[in-house]
Amino acid sequence: MKNSAWAVIGGLAAITTMGLFLSWQPSIAPIDPPDPASFGAEAIARGRQLAALGDCAVCHTRDGGAPLAGGRAMVTPFGTLYTTNLTPDRDTGIGVWSFAAFKRAMREGISREGDYLYPAFPYTAFTRVGDDDLRDLYAYLMSRPAVEAATPDNRLPFPYDQRRIMAGWNFLNFEKGPFRPQPQRDAAWNRGAYLVEGLGHCSACHSPRNALGAERDGKERFAGAMVDGWQVPPLNGSNTAAIPWNQATLLDYLRNGFSRYHGAAAGPMAPVAAGLTQQPDADLQAMARYLATFLPEQSGDFSPEKQAVELERRTYGTLQPVSGGGGRMFNGACMACHHAGDSPNLNGVRPSLAVSSNLNAATPDNLLKVILDGIGDPARPELGYMPAFRQSLDNEQIIALVRYLREDFAGLPAWPDLEFKVAKLR
Repeated sequence: MKNSAWAVIGGLAAITTMGLFLSWQPSIAPIDPPDPASFGAEAIARGRQLAALGDCAVCHTRDGGAPLAGGRAMVTPFGTLYTTNLTPDRDTGIGVWSFAAFKRAMREGISREGDYLYPAFPYTAFTRVGDDDLRDLYAYLMSRPAVEAATPDNRLPFPYDQRRIMAGWNFLNFEKGPFRPQPQRDAAWNRGAYLVEGLGHCSACHSPRNALGAERDGKERFAGAMVDGWQVPPLNGSNTAAIPWNQATLLDYLRNGFSRYHGAAAGPMAPVAAGLTQQPDADLQAMARYLATFLPEQSGDFSPEKQAVELERRTYGTLQPVSGGGGRMFNGACMACHHAGDSPNLNGVRPSLAVSSNLNAATPDNLLKVILDGIGDPARPELGYMPAFRQSLDNEQIIALVRYLREDFAGLPAWPDLEFKVAKLR
């Protein structure tokens, strides 16, 4: 048996044993659902903003369901979890939760009834959130329309269906406590760290996880991961973008859901980016400031625009899009929106494929998923929509197109096993 398998078995044994001794938690008495009028308008407005930063509706709304009423399936390596109802319904939501119960769930990962929550709910990050922000978030949630919507039963095999083992998991992997500013850093950096590491919970998707589902730290922090079949890019120096990220381009992306030097937010990042566009500009600047500290420093004469112009000159300037099957696919399906030149944009922004991060990524997954399914719900409507080609291009055509894009625009060898990848994703 491989060492990694023994590590999983040993870890499960440890958290199960500790869970037996540490598992009991008291319930918190229910309350009558508070009157929404008891919360101030300013607190509710601020709570709405915080909920957008924390992606509450993104995870707690199923397709076609009422906002925040839960029921979205979250597929994990340990089984399928269903998100809970966050509306103030008395029976199926959090209507009888006091602020103390809400605060304990956010800070400690324990429900009002005393049950342990699974870390798919990122209490490991939310524990950093301050009391004032938690009160505003509570005010917003409790002022939403109550929706009766029972949460489906999770589909988890034994022993993962035993919530009490989370006591052992928490003992090994959970550092509880509010955010602590670093005195050697300035106010903007600390504000960005608070937002990124707290409600923003960026590392939940942008850091790989170990065999027990805990985020990896150290050099692997912000090193990228796979989420719902999408390659979540690294936020550190291991990013393979054609043009390196810096604080300015990070801010542009956070503010707009699009970067001239990288592309548009798609897949799971699109609704996250939509929430970020609702944040105060000062907070976005602080987040960009903090995230930039994980990137290698660039030289003083670093110019993303200069690099972009050079890449576009070497690609768009020498393209022969009608040559070969892939070139014909590009000419017929892509050129209208992704051409170079001064003609009017047909639909929103005109992403430059010469600088596309997807074309320079280690795997073709993101590019293939965008081609197959398009971008139907962009972070901002003015970014425009990309059509899906799942029904109009067959596998051989998509493979030819992807090879052409990778070789002609990124100047890199075609990804291996494209036939397998396209068939799997389709």
